[in-house]
Amino acid sequence: MGVLSTLMRGLVRGADRMAEFTSKRGSRSHNKGRGSRPTGLRLSSRKFVSIRAMIPEFVVPNLEGFKLKPYVSYRCPKGTEPPLTEQTLFAEVVAPQIQKDFEEGTFNKEQLEKYGFEPTQEGKLFKLYPKNYVR
Repeated sequence: MGVLSTLMRGLVRGADRMAEFTSKRGSRSHNKGRGSRPTGLRLSSRKFVSIRAMIPEFVVPNLEGFKLKPYVSYRCPKGTEPPLTEQTLFAEVVAPQIQKDFEEGTFNKEQLEKYGFEPTQEGKLFKLYPKNYVR
């Protein structure tokens, strides 16, 4: 079907069929939702069981006494610094410490925890998975 015939069919049938289907257009029991994931499971008895681990938890710092506003104007100029990557972070923070220890002769491969390297991810909030974590 061509574009004109589809457009003509929409005009003949009415604009309502071309409109977005929202929860206002459904029956009384229809609830489309807003695209969020459910926070539990629906059992075979049609009962909904909420699971605490599926409920999102937002960790917000205490901003009492903070002078800046939580809004950045779209009119502000673009930043001149390049985005921070793991290579630049390593080069700025860890590499000078390693180089200093290497020059002093105190560098040891077995004590990498001193520079922030963590051999295991146990007890971490965000764990690195084996596909992107060097062991």
